[in-house]
Amino acid sequence: MTVVRDIHEDYGAVFEERGERALPRHFGRPVRTQRAVRNAVGVTEHAYGVLVVTGDDRREFVDNVVTNAVPESDGEGVYALLLDAGATIRTDMYVYEAGDRLLCFLPPERVTEIAAEWRENVFIEDVEIAEATDDFAVFGVHGPEATEKVASILHQSGAPDAPLSFVRGEIYDHGVTVIRTDSTAGEEGYEIVCTTDAASDVLETLITRGLNAPPFGTRVWEALTLEAGTPLYPDDMTGRVPNVLGLRNALDFEKGCYVGQEIVSKVENRGQPSQRLVGLRLDGDADAVPAIDDFLDVRVDGRTVGEATRAAWGGAVGAPIALALVGYDTDAEAATLVTGDGERDAGVVDLPFIVGSDRSERAPRYE
Repeated sequence: MTVVRDIHEDYGAVFEERGERALPRHFGRPVRTQRAVRNAVGVTEHAYGVLVVTGDDRREFVDNVVTNAVPESDGEGVYALLLDAGATIRTDMYVYEAGDRLLCFLPPERVTEIAAEWRENVFIEDVEIAEATDDFAVFGVHGPEATEKVASILHQSGAPDAPLSFVRGEIYDHGVTVIRTDSTAGEEGYEIVCTTDAASDVLETLITRGLNAPPFGTRVWEALTLEAGTPLYPDDMTGRVPNVLGLRNALDFEKGCYVGQEIVSKVENRGQPSQRLVGLRLDGDADAVPAIDDFLDVRVDGRTVGEATRAAWGGAVGAPIALALVGYDTDAEAATLVTGDGERDAGVVDLPFIVGSDRSERAPRYE
């Protein structure tokens, strides 16, 4: 559950339940708020489960099981995946080197399972794994004016420049860690990490001090990331081979082995995965977004070529949009989306739909 529900309620939040967590779905007028974030800056609460990995062998231990090289220098991070034996995605995560420990941020519903699994695999290594989800709050600051917003309220440090690098500073007399994101919303972005007892003061400061930054919820976040061509866990990722999603920023083929690496490498060496991620643009207004409770078939000339994974109102596009996985060789400018309410005509769009003040590092790249 959010650690600052009272503040969200003060701003008119409508909540949704995700597993055992309650997060703001929206604060009213989500279409207007989405436009405000694209034009300036907004603030949201991100839901992460947190693992703290300590011990002299922590880097080697984590590096052996994730798809990217674990950073060695304090203040650096990477985006990585955990794969199963078939090389499909179990979950994604961010791994940060924070001096004498690694901080792993992953979906909250996976943190207990992964912590238990990692502990079972510690033998003679000097490694300890602790869950710390309840110790931290994480707030996102996103939009073309995100840097100015952070600079206006952060003391004792300047905003970090490199993606997934971080600095330590103060907001409202509380110690915080400020991470430059990998621009998953297609805009400049930062994540502010603080202790839960500081969360109320930090969130209130983010919203009301310096540049105005309205709060937004998961509905706007899903739309922003979809416009940016960013696949999200679990809807776009679970059970997929990472090459299919074009997630090149999550893979380091030069590092040591991880589960499923051989299969992923073979797909990479062939140069052509079985599917690729594309966008679909549909006709209609914000009330015409198709419901995707399950994957919807995508057809070209009456033949099923793939499936849509999620949809949202693309405010910057001015139309309902969706992400879809289609056959890699599919070459069509138009398709049909089969919904529960009938068939919908759609234009096929190479991702991202838009590039704002920054390009999402997760937007698909196929080489």
